[in-house]
Amino acid sequence: MDLWQLHIFCKVVESGSFSKAGDTVHLSQPTVSSHIKDLENHIGCRLIDRLPKNALPTKAGELLHSYAQRLLALRDEAETALAAFQGTIKGPLLIGGSTIPGVFILPKVIGGFSKEFPMVRVCLALGDTRTIIEDTLSGKLEVGVVGAKTEDSGLIQDPLLQDELRLVVPSGHPWSQKKQVSLAMVQKEPFISREPGSGTLKTIELSLEKKGYDINRFNIRAQMGSTEAIRQAVKNNIGVSILSSLAVNDDLEAGRLTAIEIKGVSFKRRFYLTRAKHRTPSPASRAFIDFLLSWKQVNGS
Repeated sequence: MDLWQLHIFCKVVESGSFSKAGDTVHLSQPTVSSHIKDLENHIGCRLIDRLPKNALPTKAGELLHSYAQRLLALRDEAETALAAFQGTIKGPLLIGGSTIPGVFILPKVIGGFSKEFPMVRVCLALGDTRTIIEDTLSGKLEVGVVGAKTEDSGLIQDPLLQDELRLVVPSGHPWSQKKQVSLAMVQKEPFISREPGSGTLKTIELSLEKKGYDINRFNIRAQMGSTEAIRQAVKNNIGVSILSSLAVNDDLEAGRLTAIEIKGVSFKRRFYLTRAKHRTPSPASRAFIDFLLSWKQVNGS
């Protein structure tokens, strides 16, 4: 089975298009089609359904795609290991971050890491905590940084920075001049929540449970899939929310939002460096982990 054909096959599946896959690998659409046809002849069945507007994998194609991703990742790992053997750390490194670390922490870390290891090509994937954990466990990601602990024994998690979530309201809100409100008051106010799978939501739920409250009994006006969407919604008076201090610091300083304490409740959490326990890290991954842990010594709390 030809690795180059598998690479092209993955691009077709992931883009849903022969022409888009061709643009990615710098081949014409007929050449891409020829490679896929050769691969199908080798396998002995159709792998891609050619529909009028897109290309979709068949069941056999979905099965092959999962194996092809692992084979291509192993190829990259081999190339990186051989480069390290020769004294050079280079090659691709795919890492993931949940919303807050992925936007507000990892880009800074990657900037410093890239200066020290310029031949490593870092790709940063963003997702909610659940997605990043699943992709790290499956081997799609070598390293993840998330905002919640997992009970999965197949993962190793090391604490990094501490974060504090805060109740935020828009400027001009009746609470904007208050320093503190009660949980009962928050429970009645229109509230904007993150989606299930979010580390932010999990932290809020655990903190509320300790006080005998259930977030599902809040007056949830909307549920949104990103911190940025919630931040904009709060500023547009859709409701109040509980968000990371890192995410709203600029708005707090500019007076667009106000942060208020909730009496008797703490929403502190840590971000965790997450990696698969039984996966041998590539040299690039080991270098990044060491760099991140060193960075933590300077910036951690």
